[in-house]
Amino acid sequence: MATTKEYLNCIKEQLSHIEGIRYKAMMGEYLIYYKDRLAGGIYDNRLLVKPVKAAIALMPNAPYEPPYEGAKPMLLVAETENREVTQRLFEAMYEELPLPKKKK
Repeated sequence: MATTKEYLNCIKEQLSHIEGIRYKAMMGEYLIYYKDRLAGGIYDNRLLVKPVKAAIALMPNAPYEPPYEGAKPMLLVAETENREVTQRLFEAMYEELPLPKKKK
């Protein structure tokens, strides 16, 4: 099942206050970049983020779920309605997110 436009728009609205967020469509799903670093994505109407130490510390009880079959599990963000929580999460994760790969 691909992410619906309604869910995408809901998440975009909740993350709109965070400077540096951008989305990249990928086969019916959406990758989320924060200041050009891959932070997570929207998969099957779920907001998932990379399981970096800061995200785990802020969401210690968050379940790990694979974005798609065969993928590494990511953390499910359950509190998508709270802008302050999402902003704190993305800001805390930033330093631990991998740098973008250099283009050849």
